[in-house]
Amino acid sequence: MHWKPRALILDLYGDYLRYVDGGEVRMAEITALLAVFDIEPATVRVNLSRLRKEGWFTTRRVGRETVYSLTPHLLGILDEGRERIFHRREEEWDGRWTMAIYQVPEAERAVREQLRKQLAWHGFGQLSPSTWLSPHNLLSEVREIADENPLAKVDALWCGTGNRDDDRALAARCWDLDLLGQDYESFIGTYATLNDQQLNAAKSGQAALIDRTRIIGDYRRFLFRDPYLPLDLQPRGWPSDTAYRLFSAVHKQLGAAATDYVTSVLGEPLAPGAEVLKERATH
Repeated sequence: MHWKPRALILDLYGDYLRYVDGGEVRMAEITALLAVFDIEPATVRVNLSRLRKEGWFTTRRVGRETVYSLTPHLLGILDEGRERIFHRREEEWDGRWTMAIYQVPEAERAVREQLRKQLAWHGFGQLSPSTWLSPHNLLSEVREIADENPLAKVDALWCGTGNRDDDRALAARCWDLDLLGQDYESFIGTYATLNDQQLNAAKSGQAALIDRTRIIGDYRRFLFRDPYLPLDLQPRGWPSDTAYRLFSAVHKQLGAAATDYVTSVLGEPLAPGAEVLKERATH
């Protein structure tokens, strides 16, 4: 598998390093963990330097070593991402959509792209160039996006069609559900054999860390694509929940060995929050 160093660093922080006591991790420790994935030290240094310049980390020197700490911005992104992954919406649908409509001056292309990224992150689908829909009540999220982009005019509506067939047609227009369903089926086919408690319990810490990072990296890609459709809007045989249960089970099964290996590299245990969130992942 071809690993992307930047994504690896963020995944390791998301599952483990953010729970280090004091929130500080030495470059040598990060380098040792990425060596498990055959990432060269020079590549680690370059990617950490870029992430620091982009505002993801702060650094300080301890003797000859550089120590990295998460910025509040990155910690917020990790919190939000973990919430999206492990806490799926299961509310009954009342037939209403959150509609976000924006107007952006032609010259402000960067603002337009930022709006698209933010709406996609929250699970909105694009109905037209400037109109996005979500089957969940995300009015407050749209208003936050509006506040963060003062150069755009963003309106949030809470509306419905009054017809389930029309609603399903809207869902099919906003998201490529055929392709998404195929990719979920591919994910299930790839990882079904990994769902084996006995097999995973016998793995070494390094092997568990690799497999756990691989499955979370592949599953995380669905966050920008899956609107978590209510049951009324799901196509027949929709595989999203099956994929989630598979991911959740494997993630938990590999958790103890992977976490123990990370703590052996760090030389200290992770804060209790890591274990709490690990357990919550299965509920």
